[in-house]
Amino acid sequence: MYVQQTINCKGVLLDLSTPVVMGVLNLTPDSFFDGGKWLDDANCLNQVEKMLKEGASIIDIGGMSSRPGAETIAETVELNRVVPVIRQIAASFPEIILSVDTWRSKVAKEAIGAGAHIVNDISGGDFDPQLWATVAALQVPYILMHIQGAPENMQVQPHYEDILTEMTDYFITKLAVLKNLGVRDIVLDPGFGFGKTLTHNYRILANLKAFELLGLPILAGMSRKSMICKALNLTPDAALNGTTAANMLALEQGARILRVHDVKEASEAIKIWKLYRNELL
Repeated sequence: MYVQQTINCKGVLLDLSTPVVMGVLNLTPDSFFDGGKWLDDANCLNQVEKMLKEGASIIDIGGMSSRPGAETIAETVELNRVVPVIRQIAASFPEIILSVDTWRSKVAKEAIGAGAHIVNDISGGDFDPQLWATVAALQVPYILMHIQGAPENMQVQPHYEDILTEMTDYFITKLAVLKNLGVRDIVLDPGFGFGKTLTHNYRILANLKAFELLGLPILAGMSRKSMICKALNLTPDAALNGTTAANMLALEQGARILRVHDVKEASEAIKIWKLYRNELL
């Protein structure tokens, strides 16, 4: 089946025929794993440089935590966290591809204006009715994530009759609207941990390839999440090995982007997977 191989990032074609790594840069004091680590400008730039050297193709910058139970912050706070840093990173690393992790249209617009290339939205367009029109006007790639509920309540007894069917319907419905608006480059994110139980998460992982029927590249974001920690009875600090194992399974299931905190290990997983796949051909 055909899956879109490239996305146009402000005139730069990002090749997804081979999987790539998206490095996470959280500019928040309360993210579940690395909250508060990159608030200092020097530390932030050093971390970006490190992730690039380790093989990141995209750096994903977020100014509001979306961990379970996280509260919504003021728009001005998110803007002040994200936009100056994006401007500084874009100036320091002009060849970099940046995504902004936001569901707010104003943050998306100002972040793209400051140098970001991609809008990564956890809400599937449900939290800000102006977001999709903004993305369409900006003509930038959009990451469409599946979520049930909102960060404040999404892990309070999530329930599905048939999660794979319901997620497929969710994507089909939203893709029709996005394409009608003129959004051309879309990446699908199944939203591991966003309104899913442990069983839900692993059912999605085992069937990730089914979403290739929609013809779009798939992003897998499982890095150090509860689906790893709960399964292994670990804290996020100790969940790197489990994350790498899950990432390898996602690669086998067709993931084209691995969204991770640990770029080196994800890059190595892709190299091993490529050698393995080549031997099967």
